[in-house]
Amino acid sequence: MRSASGSLIFIAIMLLVDWYVFMAVKTVSHNLSPKAKTIVFTAFWIVSALSALFIALLPYINYESWQRPVRTYIFAIVIGLFMAKVVSVFFFLIDDIRRIIQWIITKFSSKNTTVETVVENGINRSTFLSWMGLGIGSTLFGTLLYGFRNQYNYQVKKVQMAFDNLPSAFKGLKIIHISDIHSGSFMDKKAVQRGVDLINKQGADMILFTGDLVNDRPKEMEDYMDVFNQLKAPMGVYSTLGNHDYADYVQWPDRDAEHKKKEDAAGGKHLLTPLQQANLNELQAVHAKLGWRLLMDEHVMLEKAGEKIALIGVQNISGKIRFHSYGDMAKAHAGSETQPFKILMSHDPSHWDKEIKSKFQDVDLMLSGHTHGMQFGVELPWFKWSPVQFVYKQWSGLYEDGKQKLYVNPGFGFIGYPGRVGIMPEVTVIELV
Repeated sequence: MRSASGSLIFIAIMLLVDWYVFMAVKTVSHNLSPKAKTIVFTAFWIVSALSALFIALLPYINYESWQRPVRTYIFAIVIGLFMAKVVSVFFFLIDDIRRIIQWIITKFSSKNTTVETVVENGINRSTFLSWMGLGIGSTLFGTLLYGFRNQYNYQVKKVQMAFDNLPSAFKGLKIIHISDIHSGSFMDKKAVQRGVDLINKQGADMILFTGDLVNDRPKEMEDYMDVFNQLKAPMGVYSTLGNHDYADYVQWPDRDAEHKKKEDAAGGKHLLTPLQQANLNELQAVHAKLGWRLLMDEHVMLEKAGEKIALIGVQNISGKIRFHSYGDMAKAHAGSETQPFKILMSHDPSHWDKEIKSKFQDVDLMLSGHTHGMQFGVELPWFKWSPVQFVYKQWSGLYEDGKQKLYVNPGFGFIGYPGRVGIMPEVTVIELV
């Protein structure tokens, strides 16, 4: 939507959805007075027009210069309202399909009969479905607004994991797993500090961070260096990179025809541009300044009481076509074969199905993030659901396949939508037993 053509396409879709929703608003407003109808209809189209105007101006305004809270909340409200309308449209479609079927039955029936369209309470089905669609859409929008308050509602989740081959010296090892900080989205430093204090309070032996420190740029960490450098653990703080850390979502000026030739010469492989690589180098320096050991397709040996386990960290590897993969698991794994127990940090959980379960079956525990649990869903002790599960088979919590385990952390931060509904920001405390 940052391009003029993209904005126009999105505006056309918005207006089509708005027209469809307006038809339902007219249906449920039929009993209102003419004055009340005018107020309702005018308010509806003013909100729609302002939303469309905002999207239309995006390619031409210096959106990044706006104060972060202003731009974040305006964008979230516009998109949230659009998504609520899209959900409402589903119910209106049901009514339209019903009416088409009814028309066909009436048209081709041998008897000129009218199909009953009244439900028990006397409201016709069109009005009933219109009210239902508008009600559910409004509830969704209200829920998204309520979710703003959960941006920093950090939850500690404690998980025990049993492994037969865990060396005895490492039994009881306590690991903090965090992921997806996305510092570029933060707007409340004191709240983030409370989250870091909560991590340190757990008294873990080591802290593992599985990628997406920033949204795009290392400068996003400037205001938070003195917060995250407080993360300490006796056995160290280790990190790896996520998809956002490579800044693939920035329109780099040197991703030009000349760079395309280099990619073609490399067999069509996606390559970082020089500016993009410099951005990544700067981010690697940020990890070092924080005192974190960034693992770039490599492993380290962790030793305790004369026994060792391997900690492996890969650059982003995805099983999804729309995300670029940069990591080399074979390189990271090489040399760790003789170790009895291995922990892998890999940002994208789709990497588990892509090659870990089939090619690296000696990896005992894989830690990932990336999905955020879509920052929307339901998470109960006996039930969990999120729309993201239709894209990611493993999206939050613990998964097992034979002796291998995968834990997906739903993220410490947020991106896009400045809130969370049902799926809270998480600090995972893993105890190996």
